[in-house]
Amino acid sequence: MKTSIICTALLAATIAGTSAQTYNALWIPPTLSGTNFYLSLNQTNKQFFPGLTTPTFAYNTGNVWGPTLIMNKGDTVQIYLTNNLNQTTTTHWHGFHIPGIMDGGPHEIIPSGSTWTPTFTILNNASTYWYHPHLHPQTQSQLSYGAGGMIIIQDPQESALALPRTYGVDDLPLALTSRRFTTNGSTALFVTNNCAYGDYQLANGTVNAQVTLPQQYVRLRILNAEIERAYNLGFSDNRTFFVIATDGGLVNTPLPVTRVVLAVGERVQILVNLGTNAVGSSLNLMAYNSNASLGGAGPNGLQHGFPGGEPATTGMFGSLLNNANYNLLNIKVGAATTNAITQLPAVLTTNSLWAAKDVTNSRTIQITGGTPPNGVFTFDNTAFSLNVINHTLNLNAVEQWTIINNSPFSHSFHIHDIQFNLVSRTSPAGGLNSYESAGWKDTLYTQQNSTNVFITKFDTFASYYNPFMYHCHFSDHEDQGTMGQFLVVNNAVEDLAVASFTRLGTNGNVTLQFKATPGTTYKLQYSRNMDSSSWADVGYVTSNGTSANFVDTDPTRLAQPRGFYRVAIPVNSY
Repeated sequence: MKTSIICTALLAATIAGTSAQTYNALWIPPTLSGTNFYLSLNQTNKQFFPGLTTPTFAYNTGNVWGPTLIMNKGDTVQIYLTNNLNQTTTTHWHGFHIPGIMDGGPHEIIPSGSTWTPTFTILNNASTYWYHPHLHPQTQSQLSYGAGGMIIIQDPQESALALPRTYGVDDLPLALTSRRFTTNGSTALFVTNNCAYGDYQLANGTVNAQVTLPQQYVRLRILNAEIERAYNLGFSDNRTFFVIATDGGLVNTPLPVTRVVLAVGERVQILVNLGTNAVGSSLNLMAYNSNASLGGAGPNGLQHGFPGGEPATTGMFGSLLNNANYNLLNIKVGAATTNAITQLPAVLTTNSLWAAKDVTNSRTIQITGGTPPNGVFTFDNTAFSLNVINHTLNLNAVEQWTIINNSPFSHSFHIHDIQFNLVSRTSPAGGLNSYESAGWKDTLYTQQNSTNVFITKFDTFASYYNPFMYHCHFSDHEDQGTMGQFLVVNNAVEDLAVASFTRLGTNGNVTLQFKATPGTTYKLQYSRNMDSSSWADVGYVTSNGTSANFVDTDPTRLAQPRGFYRVAIPVNSY
């Protein structure tokens, strides 16, 4: 009881923003860079509150979350990811344009004690991405325990700009989330079931976080890593700040704002000018979630549609942070650095966004359900199944997707593989904000009673066997079945070629090894005499590296005195 009273008092100070608040130094994740990345997912523990230990998950040596991976556009990277948990997991590279078999969705499982070794080329623009478990239906649990990390992709265009870029000094990664705890003696356990919102705000896994930033322009790379809660971000002095990048890259010019709405899974990069603040002064990054107007309780009449806008303080949809304005990060102003950034770049990039004239196909997806008797949300009244492909798309199609949400709640819609540009939102709460339509996105806030339209191109990767996901990024909704699958296929004629094989093993178990492209699915064919009419399909293999192995154990074929193999792949499928 004593511990519960102490924690509640700390929380009350956080919401009120009182001067009596006790802060903790913001943890800055370490970085990994290069082309080979070694990660391990471990069970560990952390003290969020004095005298209380909480079991957690973390990548590598931390006690929650994981290192920030720094990658360069154009590099081919190799990941070595070992699962040291006592349960199966996956790791998804959120926002990456990579082959389906490397994507880390629910199909690419990593059993306990095993190592997954995906390799892929970085094709994305410079921006902030992240990695996290995606195991169906245990995503909420593994995320709640703290598994995740951020990724920074660099490219020559972004690197040439005069922007803050000293990691942890004037360029700050900031993963925002919250957790609910229950105490048992000296242990504070995460509540991971029947809990949409946390009671205690975390920034990079730090309760009541504080950081000192220099008296100049600073860059915040903000990720909403929540279960459901959205943030209406702003600063305690109501200052203007500047959006410079969305999920998938830079916007054309810095966009002045006083508020940014960030739904689960979304990222935003902002520049904040601390040059006008006195050294030693402080301000707060805030969540202005009280009576939030975008799809929430408020003058628009949409009751409790804003995630975290519900009035309850207890129960599955309750929280001590609900429908409140509260601190996310206390910022103290320190001395400026050498070569400080003191001016905004006038131009950041020139985006060539898709338009209606480019569209070759359109489709509509509706968010359905959420009402009694079961209250489960779905897409098009169809719950997720690992064995069901919901949509099949053509390679190089430019598609317009319309996401209609007439369900009783707002959601966060995420699609794998591609970046899109938002072109419209029709909603009683209003249309698109300037920063939402100015750059590339992979996640969007689908307000209650809204219609959202985006355009994208499904290029580069095709497979008849390895799907990509689209889903609500509320991990509890995702686990309950608010998810679908799509294949990108090439319907051109197949390209048949005799491969150069290396034969390994004995006649009882022969492995055929051939050069391959990562993420490509190959069909193997066999013939006894290479006659054009005698080729028969004998199996499939999807490469996860620069070579592929096909094991032939068929006794009839292996007993033949001679035989021939060839591979078939869709034309331009990689």
